Amino acid sequence: MKVLFYSPYIPDHFGGGEKHIFDIATTVAQKHQVFIAIPHNYLSRESDEKSIREKYEEFLNYKLNNIKFISSILKTGSVFEKLKETKEFDYLYYATDGSFFISAAKKNNLHIQIPFTNKLNILNKIKLNTWQIKNTNSEFTKQVIEKSWNTKINYVHHPLVSLEEIMPGNNKENIILHVGRFFKQLHSKRQDVIVTMFKNLIDQNKTELKDWKLVLVGKVEDQEYLDQIIELAKGYPIEIKIDLQRKELIELYQKAKIYWHATGYQVDEDINPEKVEHFGISTIEAMAAGCVPIVINKGGQKEILGNDLKELLWNTPEDCLDISKRMINDQKQYNKYQETSLSRVNKFSKQEFDKVLWEMFK
Repeated sequence: MKVLFYSPYIPDHFGGGEKHIFDIATTVAQKHQVFIAIPHNYLSRESDEKSIREKYEEFLNYKLNNIKFISSILKTGSVFEKLKETKEFDYLYYATDGSFFISAAKKNNLHIQIPFTNKLNILNKIKLNTWQIKNTNSEFTKQVIEKSWNTKINYVHHPLVSLEEIMPGNNKENIILHVGRFFKQLHSKRQDVIVTMFKNLIDQNKTELKDWKLVLVGKVEDQEYLDQIIELAKGYPIEIKIDLQRKELIELYQKAKIYWHATGYQVDEDINPEKVEHFGISTIEAMAAGCVPIVINKGGQKEILGNDLKELLWNTPEDCLDISKRMINDQKQYNKYQETSLSRVNKFSKQEFDKVLWEMFK
């Protein structure tokens, strides 16, 4: 079977959504021919394909040997050009940015990773109904989409966390970690909130926490915002690491004791669900490495922690600091939540990932 994957975010973005697409593509490539659609203007030279491939391999920390990158007009082509291109494939997997088109592939799967709230006009309803399968990255996204688009979501396919790649760290250090791209738009990771909380934590506990530090990791999509964060962090034990290789990121997960997440702070998730975390794969990765997650009580974060870890969800910065101080000062409680976190990540294992994937591709 010839399978085409298309995401309008590839090759410009390197985040959890892109990792999810490539994890699916590489798994499908074990049984089928897999192609990744790249806008034709990115592949004007022979070296361009190699460059794109190498950047994603470095980001993912695995090879894409069984995957072909091909020039595509799906981003800019006419209706007829899109029909002509997709007709060549048995299966099309499209990670939508909120737009739709009609595909001539034999089977079509629409992946929705953003909880859009826009109402669809008649034309878009017709286009949407031509997609035989619709899946989301979380129950949170599913609930929003089914309500706003008045359509049935067939599958919730959580992103993969490789428990073989990310093993629990044995030599934990006094690190609070956050992982996320630096940008202001949509579901900003709110590193400004995280830095401010950490400064308050240090100011309130200078003696007890003198050897603790905050580490922020992420790619830069908004340099001005990053500059603001750097300025805000001055004078405090805060490190900012840009463009880490995957291996280096995993090492940091394994060293850190606590993981913080603040996406959606001061956002009403019922009104603007797109501005909270749609899922939050970095939280699960941190948990898999033995971090205790202390994360905001919104969006996909609630789904990740579930009832087992709901005591670690925070609504206000004061809540976050109170929970964090409790974890720092009470080793017995810390060990309890660490063990529960490690158990919880099995819900997002390779086995669970494959089960839903092959149901969609049967």
